[in-house]
Amino acid sequence: MAAMGFFARVVLSIISKAQMVGDELDEATRERMQQREEHLSREMTRLLQELEQRTQEQNELEQRTQEQNSFAWGALLFAALQQWQFWALAGATFLVLLFGLCWWLRKRSHEVDSSSDEESSSSDREQVEEEAEEEESDSANDLGRFFEEHIQWPVQNLAKDCQVVKDLVGNFVLVFREILSDSFFPVLQPAIEVGSAFEGWSPREEDIIYRLLMPLKPPRGHAFHLESGNKGEMPARNFCVSVELVCTCMREQLAGEMLCFLHHPEEELRRNQGPSLLHTLCTGSYLDVQKTARWFYQLVKAAWVVLPHSSTCCLTMLPSSRSCKFQVTKGNNKSHIIEMMFGVQQGNSDIFVSSQNTEAIFTPSTTWPESYAVAEVKFFRHMARQVPRDSFHLRCLQVCARIVVGTGFSTYTLKTVVMHVLNTIPPSGWRRRDFLLRMQDIMRYLRGCLEEKRLDHFFLGNKRVPEEIILPPAFQTAEPLNLFQHLVQDPAAHTKAVREYMDLRERLTRLLIYGC
Repeated sequence: MAAMGFFARVVLSIISKAQMVGDELDEATRERMQQREEHLSREMTRLLQELEQRTQEQNELEQRTQEQNSFAWGALLFAALQQWQFWALAGATFLVLLFGLCWWLRKRSHEVDSSSDEESSSSDREQVEEEAEEEESDSANDLGRFFEEHIQWPVQNLAKDCQVVKDLVGNFVLVFREILSDSFFPVLQPAIEVGSAFEGWSPREEDIIYRLLMPLKPPRGHAFHLESGNKGEMPARNFCVSVELVCTCMREQLAGEMLCFLHHPEEELRRNQGPSLLHTLCTGSYLDVQKTARWFYQLVKAAWVVLPHSSTCCLTMLPSSRSCKFQVTKGNNKSHIIEMMFGVQQGNSDIFVSSQNTEAIFTPSTTWPESYAVAEVKFFRHMARQVPRDSFHLRCLQVCARIVVGTGFSTYTLKTVVMHVLNTIPPSGWRRRDFLLRMQDIMRYLRGCLEEKRLDHFFLGNKRVPEEIILPPAFQTAEPLNLFQHLVQDPAAHTKAVREYMDLRERLTRLLIYGC
């Protein structure tokens, strides 16, 4: 009874319409709420242990029939409805518990029947079933499995589809290199899979976009230099890619494969050699994102006709000014939307400047925003190796992405919150049975960020980033970048964000109750 009461408080603490703790509440109120949350966390450990002990005792009571179990649960539920005062305050919470109890009852009855069958089985079979029961003991008595079945998760086969996309893009790159072998266009490196699809948590099956970052290296006789686009900010978030011609006279004398752009007459260069990158994809001396996207657009169309996929699939080019986006559709109408972005690597790190879109109303075509997409993919791969097999951390991301649609919060904001929580709570705490608690932690973390009007960027100035993620030296000494800086500068925006936070909680309530 105490254990079930605990689950009621856990669910209620997540989805109840608690008053937002903002600047208008005094310090004593904030402290009381914090103490309550800490008390719930301590109580969880104790009551889960009690729950496991009581489950073991129930298994030993073989004389109870399935009908008696049903009657007992009904009595407990009726008593709870009489005693718990939260029914009048949160009827929605009761529905969640009712669904969970019904699921638990079916599970419990199944286990009782299984225990009766075990008496007549051989000792070898008993040992096998005991081992199987130990493996499932962690998930047999929690609501995590119920929510796994109750919530309408997107139907996806990301692993298979991602491999299909990787193979296709790999074939594209082989053709690109053959076409560009004697040119002075950027040298294309192997594509890097980035974004939610390749991280394993694409929120909606109908919106899956397979994003890849195509690193660019300077062609022969050229060099790239990154220049900060935000003077006075360290490290800057926007860059320009300066293109410089370099002398190749020595190379020309040794191999005779090209003329030096710096030391040969222009007439001779025009007659005997293709144009430099400065005359094709640059505006002034800076690499132009939009020109690069248009060039790549034509490159994809030219390469498609020689790919074997062209005989069984249809290629449709999609509009995009800062990337190359297209759709590949098979004969059975199965389609993949692929977006190729371009980037220049910062040193040997996992940070790039890329052609990705920005939140600004207008972004100059020579502006290359800083991209952390490669580092983020590596972080999620790192976490996948650390968490248990039944980890729900990607499910938590999917839930956040669903409830944030239509609000002022971006998916990236919630993703940043989840990454911070992932990096704080031990990997063992992300199992399926911990789903509700982790969603509580995520919402609590977001609430705290709104109170302080501060959400730190995950990589800038974060000293707890896994070592396998390579960051530029300036990142480690930089002051954390506040993603909520606009809330500090605009009180009206902060008030709106607080209201939308409450809306997120209500959306989470509906998702837990109705599953959609």
